[in-house]
Amino acid sequence: MFLRPALAFLAVLLLVPAAAAQSEEDVYAQIESLHGNADGFFEVFSLLQDAVMFGDPVTWGQYAFFPLVVNANGETYDVLEEQDLADNFDMLVSFDTQQAFLNQDVADLIVTSEGVGVGNGAVWISNVCLDDDCAATQWGIIAINN
Repeated sequence: MFLRPALAFLAVLLLVPAAAAQSEEDVYAQIESLHGNADGFFEVFSLLQDAVMFGDPVTWGQYAFFPLVVNANGETYDVLEEQDLADNFDMLVSFDTQQAFLNQDVADLIVTSEGVGVGNGAVWISNVCLDDDCAATQWGIIAINN
């Protein structure tokens, strides 16, 4: 007797369309729409991935905005300059965060009005205004949350 309602419920579940996953093109369009210069984001994203792959923390410092707030090891750090990030990189950017960054699927990036989250929000990158009228911008790391 209970089998018939259970089969009907299962049939309904099978008929409900699965949520459409976003594509890389969707992510690109979201970044372009919210921040502009999506190509600039992907250039910086690629450089930072290469830096993780080749053990180059200096590049991360070159593409970060300071002071940089880093949450690591249960503490919050205000990293004041590039050299501080490079000297303490493995403590400030955990192995898991580095691997998540390295293995990030573009279709799974988090895109909000605040920036682009990599590694499920472990690293946030944004297109930051460099002048009052925002005529000049630059993509860079704005926060790290291990």
